[in-house]
Amino acid sequence: MPEQRDARRLVELAAVTGAHGVSGEVRLKLFGEGVKALSAHSAFNDGALTLKKVRADSKGGAVARFAEISNRSDAEQLRGTVLTVSRDDLPALGEDEYYHADLIGLAVYTDAGEYIGTVIAVHNFGATDIIEIKKEPVPAKGARTLMVPVTEKAVIEWDSEKVVIAADFAED
Repeated sequence: MPEQRDARRLVELAAVTGAHGVSGEVRLKLFGEGVKALSAHSAFNDGALTLKKVRADSKGGAVARFAEISNRSDAEQLRGTVLTVSRDDLPALGEDEYYHADLIGLAVYTDAGEYIGTVIAVHNFGATDIIEIKKEPVPAKGARTLMVPVTEKAVIEWDSEKVVIAADFAED
């Protein structure tokens, strides 16, 4: 688990989907809370990309210009690049708030103390966040993952080491 904890130190905020225009701007798919959250950072990918400007594209994404990119050819080469920042650079959270990246990689136990597996993803399909847990050991038959809503009844507690879920939600 130590390597998972190190991997969680970088948080993905957006991905480059392609070039925009001829002057080196790029189109972005946003993973966070929109352009405002992205523009709070001036550098990405350990300083490899310096944000000069960013604006919403009216399609739920954004268009950005980086100091290091000056033409369409260079912008096209960024396609698929994920923009990351250090977890330490994100704003502090209030009580009972979390960043998805903080949950990924955590061990999951039931309130009865039974080990279930590891959080591998956090999804949100509109109603609430849902943690996806990779069952360990992986069962020979049946589902290899378990989806649990992040509600008071289902997720009893979490901290920097583990997530505790109600045993009823661990049953197939």
